[in-house]
This record gives sequence, C-alpha cells and structure tokens, in this order.
Amino acid sequence: MRSRLACLFLLGAVAAEARGQWIHRGALKTFKKSENGIHIEFERGSVLLSFVTSHVVRVRCWRDFLYPEHPSFAVLPVERKPPLVMHLNREPDYGFATSAIEVVLKVKDGSLSFNDFKESETFLAEGPRASAVRADGKVSRVWMRLPADEHYFGFGEKAGPLDKRGRSIVNWNTDAYFYGSGTDPLYQSIPFYLALREGRAYGLFLDAPERSSFDMGNQERDTISFGAESPVLDYYVVFGPHPKDVIRRFTDLTGRMPLPPHWALGYQQCRYSYFPEKRVREIARAFRERKIPCDALYLDIDYMDGFRCFTWDKEKFPDPGKMIRDLTAMGFSTVVMIDPGIKAEAGYFVYDQGLEGDHFVKNPDGTVYKGRVWPGDCVFPDFHRPETRAWWGTLYKDLLTLGVRGVWNDMNEPSVFDGPGGTMPLDVVHRVRGKKMPHAYCHNTYGMHMIRATREGIRALRPEERVFVLTRASYAGGQRYAAGWTGDNRSYWEHLEQSVPMVLNWSVSGQAFCGPDVGGFSGSPSAELLTRWIQVGAFLPLFRNHTSKNTRDQEPWVHGEPYEGINRRFIEIRYELLPFLYSLFREAAVTGVPVARLPLLEFPEWTSSLKPYYDAQFMVGADLFVSPVVRIGERKWPVYLPEGLWYDFWTGLKRACDGKRFKVDAGLKTLPVFVRAGAVIPMQSVVQHTGEKPEGPLVLRVYPGKTGRVFPFYEDDGISYVCSPRTYVR
Repeated sequence: MRSRLACLFLLGAVAAEARGQWIHRGALKTFKKSENGIHIEFERGSVLLSFVTSHVVRVRCWRDFLYPEHPSFAVLPVERKPPLVMHLNREPDYGFATSAIEVVLKVKDGSLSFNDFKESETFLAEGPRASAVRADGKVSRVWMRLPADEHYFGFGEKAGPLDKRGRSIVNWNTDAYFYGSGTDPLYQSIPFYLALREGRAYGLFLDAPERSSFDMGNQERDTISFGAESPVLDYYVVFGPHPKDVIRRFTDLTGRMPLPPHWALGYQQCRYSYFPEKRVREIARAFRERKIPCDALYLDIDYMDGFRCFTWDKEKFPDPGKMIRDLTAMGFSTVVMIDPGIKAEAGYFVYDQGLEGDHFVKNPDGTVYKGRVWPGDCVFPDFHRPETRAWWGTLYKDLLTLGVRGVWNDMNEPSVFDGPGGTMPLDVVHRVRGKKMPHAYCHNTYGMHMIRATREGIRALRPEERVFVLTRASYAGGQRYAAGWTGDNRSYWEHLEQSVPMVLNWSVSGQAFCGPDVGGFSGSPSAELLTRWIQVGAFLPLFRNHTSKNTRDQEPWVHGEPYEGINRRFIEIRYELLPFLYSLFREAAVTGVPVARLPLLEFPEWTSSLKPYYDAQFMVGADLFVSPVVRIGERKWPVYLPEGLWYDFWTGLKRACDGKRFKVDAGLKTLPVFVRAGAVIPMQSVVQHTGEKPEGPLVLRVYPGKTGRVFPFYEDDGISYVCSPRTYVR
C-alpha cells in the first residue's frame, strides 16, 4: 500500500502533463554570460549553465530568474577553480565547452545537448519538451532522450533489479517495514544515476531535497524524465567517460566516506533486542568459546529506560559501564541505538534541555510538534539548526564515558507512527539557515542532519578516535557522516538475492560503506538461508547479522553442525581478508570508488552480463569476483565471468574464460569466488577480533598473468585520525 501511495507523485506528474497543465519554457530568446555562468532566457523560463569543473556542468531551470538560490545540503561548499569555457559557433547553434564537455544550445527548439568534446559525441540530450513547470508553480520537470542501448544504475538504496532502465523511481525517505522487490520509496534518497552505453558513462545528480522522481523509460520507452516538488530544478551532469571517473567526480562534489575504525570492518552481531545484561554476556562468551570471530555487539532500544534516548534501564542493565568495559576487554566494541523521537515528559533531562534551548521542530502556529513513536508522545530535534546539532552532540558524553564505541541512528526518516504517511505533517516547520522551511522541504535531509549532529558531536567529545555511525535514513552526501544498511528486510531467499544489487547501486551512488541485515530482519531464516547469507555478507562492506523481536535466534551457531562450522569458516575468511578490505576502504575514502563494485565498473563494455540471473554477481575491489548462491537447494551454480584468465580463490586452479556462462560446484560449504590474473591479494591469519594481533607475517597471494596489476596496500593503527601509515606500497 505504501509503495502505491509513494508513486502518486510520479503518476500525478504524468497526468498533469496529459491534462496540459505543464508550462514549458518555450522558444529561445537570448543568452548572455553572467557572473554565475551562462544565463539562457526562453519565452517562459530561464536556464543557468555553470561549469563546476572541466567534466561537471550544473544546470538550473526555473520560470523566474530572480528565484533565490538555496545552498545545497549535498554539494560540498568548497572553492573550486572554474575551468576555461570556450564559446563556440555551431552554426546555426551555439556551443559552450571545456576541454572535456560541451553543452550545445540548439536555436531551432531551444533544447540542450551534452557532448563529449574530444569525441564530438552526444551522450545526453533534452527531448522536445525540455523543461517545464506545472501550472500551479509547485512542481518542475525535465525530459531527456533515452537511447535504446543505455543502462542505468545508482539511485541509492533501491530494491528491484540492478539495471533501472524501464523503472520509475520515487525519492521520499520512508519507513518501509516488510518491503519487497517492488517497494518504492525506501529509507534513503539519493537522486543520482550512472548511465552506461557502449562502455562510456556519465552521471546525473538532481539536487532536490524535496520529494522527487525519475522515470527511466517506464511511461515512454524513449524518454527519461525527472522532477521535484519545487518551482526550480537544480541538476549536475557528470561526464566520465569511464564509470569509475563518474563516481570519483560525483563524490568529489558530495563528499566521500571517511575511513572507518578498523573494528567496524569485522563481523557485527545485533538483534532487537539483546537484554538483559546477562544475555549480552552470554552472547559474547559464546562467540569466544566457539572461536567465531566477532568485533561488535549492538544494543537496540530495550537497553533504554522506557525507550528514552541517552538513558539506561537499571533493571536490565544495573551496571552498564562495567558490562561495556568487560566486553571491551574481550575484544568487542559496543554499539547503541539512538532515535530522534524524544519522549515529551517533564523531568526527562533531554526533553527539558531541548525545550529550554528551543531545539524542537514546531507546528505552523509555533507550538512544539508532537508525534507518537516508541516512547509514546515524542518531540523531535530540529537537526537543520547548527545550535541543535551542537546540543545533540553533547548528549553522547555519558555513553562515550561508559565506553560505547559506535552509534546506530534509526527511525530517522523520520518515522512517526501517527503522522500522515508515517512521518511528520508536511507543514511542520524547521529552521534552515535562519529561515522557516516546511517539512516538505526538509524531510529527505532530516536523517542526514541527525547523523551529522551525531558524528560531529562524537568527534568533538572523542577527537583522537575515529567515529562509527550507522544510519537508516539519509540524503546524497550522507556518506560523509555514516554507514548505511538496507533497512528492515525479510528472511526470504528473494531478499538475499536482491540484497546484492541494492548494495551495488548504493555503492555507485557514493555510499561505499553499506550492507544488508545478514539473515534478514523480519522472520527466521532456515539453516541453509542463514549460511548462504553469511557467505555473501563476508564479502560485502558492512557485515552485520540482525534480526527482530519474536524471531528465533540468528547467531552463526544456532543451527548446529555442519552449519556452524561453515559459518565460522566464512567469518574467518572475512578476517583473513581484512588487509585487502582495509586497503579498499582507504581507496574508497580517498577516491570514492566503492569497495563492492558492479563488474561493469571494471569491465564497462561487458553489458551482455546485464541479465536478471546475474544481478547478484559482484566484485570486491578490482580483482575479486564473487558469484553468490542465492537460491534454495542449489549445488551447481552458473557463473558468468568476463573474458580472460581467472583463478579459483579456493583451489588456485586456473580457468580461461570466453565470456560465456559455465557452472561450478557450489555445495553448501563453498561460494564461487574467482581472482583476476595478475592480482595480488594481501591476507593475514585468523584472529578473533581486530584488536588481536595476527600470528605470522602478512601473506601476499600472487596470481600470475600476462600483465601485472597494481594494488595499493594500506596499513595504519586502525583507530586514530592522525596516523602515519606504516606501509603504503604500489
């Protein structure tokens, strides 16, 4: 039901056009150079072109040229040296070009096309409708031509197939409990896509915090359209031509994942909820006694006193400080949940401080807004205010003093049980840069500003130690503040299968540190499903097992042998690969190129691999190729490798691939993993947690090939911000 409601915006936009309610910008009148770029005037609208870099052009479309500009929540406010822009006579048209990208303004119909300047090839072009504003001035939209052989990836955290061609996308952060492959929208909004055609790529980022939508050839097979509930559209065209270059440039605009603490790359165990303290200690002891590596244990909302954030239930956890110190001594980092809903109760210190500091979101009449969440009637911090973010950050002091090392921000879409559509009313007032703005404008960025407050607060309180924050909701650029997980998935084989394309598209969209709830959150996985999911999770960036209340236990040992032994072995493989993975995380932090990759990032011309059966195949870095077994009972599994020489990761046997499908043995004890010829994979011996020193030397697995490959190996102390790398080898 929620999915259908979310799509009403897109369908309404299409219906409005059919009724003739769109006001198109009309014929070209004139253009002139201004301080901000090239201002193009049409009969009923304006376009401003600004070349951000030689490969990135910003396009703003609106009816009123005097419409005020709102600083972006996503794009980093850094000074960039503008590129040299050439004005070219493309008789009868006009061209504006840098050394890499050209925008051609066509006199006949006033449309814009975006060209690879060096190759003189068009990679993106407006259709005959170009851009328009709805008659009421509240919605804007752009129409582009859709080539017959182009494929689309990204859009952040989205369910469904890997290739988004033919799909409709809605961006509106939603608490999508029990979602399925057709559910849209979900918890996060990243209005960015990567387009790939004949091995060449570009990206498009619609910087619209309001509700927005994309149609990738769903309503009309030859047309892309995108728009938002705003009188102005602001989008960036990012040229490659290599797909990894697009990601580098997009994350240069919006920021990159900070290098996380080393422990956050290990295996993490969570459920809703581990309590009382005795149960938490039982889980910790079981991991160590069973010799199953683990680095983090999570405490969900039941650790709190009546679900009041920043408090402890003294009956369930009489001495949390001692418990956390003991867990730390055993090698576990403790991660706790903090939600945005603050119980509206006099005498509760967070509520009292928030009222005194005027930190809560308000109704249009100026009263404090209240909505129901876990504690009952709640108020919500106005995270768009710097003063509120600073106050919120100070609230973590007591948790950090007790030894908490990570924070999990949930319910921050924001989810409101009794609110319209499961969130705040659209007219609730936030204060943004000194102005009153409605929730309709702030909704998609609420969670992003919460994790910003969390990260900045912890960084101020603990300046010598890297921060780990995990979030359910965010917006483009949120990767600067937190890792993400794919929300409340289900313990179904279909969810195992779709978890990989979700991670891959999210990774393409700038969020390199992400993953699903291994085993599924809702429901109880069979022994085979849990084992297959642990096998996949061992190779994904975030490796966290999580389940809900009223489900069976989901720890790696619950089904006994042979499953416990298999699960242990794959968790051990994760730890053996930590030198390799940590180097890839460093690469993602520096370049934006993700850890888990679409094979097309490394083989951009290999578009014949785009078949639904292969959506779950992925690469870890440039050299490790994983083909997860994601269907029940399979013991022979089809693999589709790019042409060339590959090695079986487990046996070392060589395989010359011709680009065609082949089947491999895939018994429950194994997972098809291959290594590219010429690769070097650094590995270590098994440890029980990242604080334990590996026995023996670092091992470099070398896979001979006709040409060698380069792997940037990185090592540091794993926790501090100011650390001299001990090794950096190219």
